[in-house]
Amino acid sequence: MAFRGIRMATLSLALGLAGTAMAQGKGDKQGDVNIFLGGGVGGYTGDLGGLTDTGPAWGVTLNVQPYKMLGFEVGYAGTKNDVTDDRSSAEAPSFLRHGASSLVKVSPPFMERVRPFVGAGLGVSYVFVRNGQTSPYNSDLMEEVPLAAGIEFNSGALTAGLRGTYRILVDDNFADAAVPGDASGNLVDTTLTVGGRF
Repeated sequence: MAFRGIRMATLSLALGLAGTAMAQGKGDKQGDVNIFLGGGVGGYTGDLGGLTDTGPAWGVTLNVQPYKMLGFEVGYAGTKNDVTDDRSSAEAPSFLRHGASSLVKVSPPFMERVRPFVGAGLGVSYVFVRNGQTSPYNSDLMEEVPLAAGIEFNSGALTAGLRGTYRILVDDNFADAAVPGDASGNLVDTTLTVGGRF
């Protein structure tokens, strides 16, 4: 497959960054490792946005912060978006996405309790077309490039935050049969996060 190399690179990057950062952060003060849950809303843009509704988004993330200004994340994120395309059966299908990604984050070095950040990384997702037997959509694996920005609030063993993520979809073949030519679109989600620091 054309993007097999990207998938392998994504997995290697996620494992490598997490391992390196954990080794560097070992023995440092509380807050070097964060685990948090996220929930919010997500939707597609472009052609895909014209075929779907905004829906729920969720995820779990491991963040390693070896330095105040540099962090690494690996995580799982999911979304569910109902299809509004009237070419489908009476029971409209939905796109159920399960994805894994790695992210490199940069923050101001002098801020910890309130920490704004931007980040970029690599990811891969599987989009399952639920109730899509009579629809022109097909479940498929796709590559993505997540770009994130947000703010985190840290206090002792607790962390919370708000973030927005724009996921550039490198491969969105699951909807190509429904759109003349090549379906275009990306994925945007906004989530609230809460978790613990170690």
